[in-house]
Amino acid sequence: MTKLQDAFSDPKTLVAFTVAGDPNMQKSVDYVLSMVNAGADVIELGIPFSDPTADGPVVQAGGLRAFASGITTTKVFEIVKMIRAQTDVPLVFLSYLNKLFDYGYQAFFEKCQELDVNGVVIPDLPYEERGEIADLAEGHGVSIIPLVAPTSGDRIQKIVKDSTGFVYLVSSLGITGVRDDNEMSHDLSASVAEIKKYTDAPVAVGFGIHTPEQVEKMNEIADGAIIGSGIVKLVENDPDNASAAIEEYVKAIKA
Repeated sequence: MTKLQDAFSDPKTLVAFTVAGDPNMQKSVDYVLSMVNAGADVIELGIPFSDPTADGPVVQAGGLRAFASGITTTKVFEIVKMIRAQTDVPLVFLSYLNKLFDYGYQAFFEKCQELDVNGVVIPDLPYEERGEIADLAEGHGVSIIPLVAPTSGDRIQKIVKDSTGFVYLVSSLGITGVRDDNEMSHDLSASVAEIKKYTDAPVAVGFGIHTPEQVEKMNEIADGAIIGSGIVKLVENDPDNASAAIEEYVKAIKA
């Protein structure tokens, strides 16, 4: 069992997302530690990218704040080093493939292994092209977290069959951002059942999940829930002093 899979031994596993370097390196670390203190089981750290096609306005704005403070992929790894000095919480990156390519695949996964980064979600990497980095990632103990969308259909078996971390199930069509329940019309329970036919890896549901009620509903369907835009919005509201608000929010979700 990988470190990520072990994190899902809690029947109400919570994955919490923030943008690395939003609004600066130290505050980003502070906000991650607030999420950990509040009970987040896995941290998903977004590497800022100029063209984040899967991200909604809130996360895009977080990336712009990070860029304004001079964040690069190298500095993201420095943030991880600062986090690792204080917690061994399971940690995954959300990154677009260009960031890995630009850094260098070999160097990227070597650094992940060195700093105990356990997985990476790559929204613009289709299954058919995953072979470009799969062996390197596996060789350095990094799980490529597959995304299953409402439109994945008969491709689900291929997408999830080699999962070593967890499967990221997208709740609805479109980009990230808070959603009402009626916007999540996709039959998530059927998708989870289909995924479970082909893998023993846990399934976490993300995109639009932001209230305790939604998280509770997702935990009835899947192995965990992923929250993100709600946290990034708190940073937007008060970039320099969001720690208490983030901790309160994540604690309420976890409860």
